Formats: sequence, structure tokens, C-alpha cells
Amino acid sequence: MPQLSEQPFFHEGAIVTGSSFGRYVEIGAGARIVESVFGDYSYTDRFADIAYSTLGKFANIAAFVRVNPSEHPYQRASLHHFMYRSEYYWPEETSEKAIFDWRRSRGVHIGHDTWIGHGAVVMKGVTIGNGAIIGSLSVVTKDVPPYAIMVGTPARFLKWRHPAPIAERLEALAWWDWDHETLHRALPDFRSLAVEDFLERYESEPLQKTG
Repeated sequence: MPQLSEQPFFHEGAIVTGSSFGRYVEIGAGARIVESVFGDYSYTDRFADIAYSTLGKFANIAAFVRVNPSEHPYQRASLHHFMYRSEYYWPEETSEKAIFDWRRSRGVHIGHDTWIGHGAVVMKGVTIGNGAIIGSLSVVTKDVPPYAIMVGTPARFLKWRHPAPIAERLEALAWWDWDHETLHRALPDFRSLAVEDFLERYESEPLQKTG
């Protein structure tokens, strides 16, 4: 396992274009990341494919996840990318900027402390709320509320990860904004306390937060 640090760690074969990364970020082997933003502590497993997306802190992206898959201009006579990646075929041609701007125009937003399960697909324009879970092989076509668990194709609501009062308190606590040393001090409590006990302990305790 890598020793993570303030600099992102890229496993072998990861391809990254035009993206930015917070502290303690890990990008898995063979992943492809295009024009995306990763918050602190977020990571991908192997062969994740993420484009034009913003991920919060502590996002857990499993292997073979696809976030914001490319759309093809299906209204035209052809779907093929010879139209907009034309330089692949004719050296004197250039890419069709409008198509890539169209793809960028509906980005995906994934909240803090989220888990996108193995092989899931998150379609364009979707927002996934803080604390939500997406089941393996699910296809998410609509926005997901905070702390919802969604499964299936298309993804449907299964249950809440925590009851609404607990979820609201977690969002208010915003532990994902604690600084690195505060997280370390709280590690034993993350490991051992029930969520209600964790909230009761830390809701009244002043904590250091990152910028």
C-alpha cells in the first residue's frame, strides 16, 4: 500500500488530463480521469473512468466505476467520433470544440463521504448528496439525496443509510472538514463509537477545520 501524503498518488497506468486533486488522494491503476476535481482523501480503485466531475472529500470510488460517460451526437447522420475527433483520421482537421463543450456542460457532482460501488455508472448532470451509497452495477440517472442508498438499473431508492435526524446532524457536524491531526485524534472514536455516540461526543467539541 502507498503511504499517502499531501500530493496525489497515481498507481501504474493511471491517465490524468486537466484535473486537480486535494490532499491524500489516491488514483487506482488504469484509471482515467479527465477534467475533474477531487476533494481531500477521495480515491478510486482500479480502472475507474471519471470525466468532467467534481468529487467532494472522502469519496470512495470502487473499481470499474464510470462517472459522466461521454455522449455521442445522436441527432446527426452518424454517431461516430470521426466527426469531432477528426484529426485522428485527417491530419489537417481539428477537434470539434462544440462537442466537447457540450460534454462539459452537464458535469457530475459527488458529495462528501460517498461510496460508488463496483461497476456503477453515474450519468451526466447527476448530483449525489453527501453520505450516499450507490450499489454495485447500478446506473444512476437522477439526483440522489444525502445519505440515500440507491441500487439497480436505473438506480432506485433502497433505504436511508441513517435516519434523517442523524443524517442532518452528520451534515451539520461536517467532520470531513476536520484537519488531518483532528481526524487522527478522532480515529479511535470513528472505529468504536456508534454514530449517535460519535455525534454526542463531537457536536459540542471545538475542532480544527481545513480551509
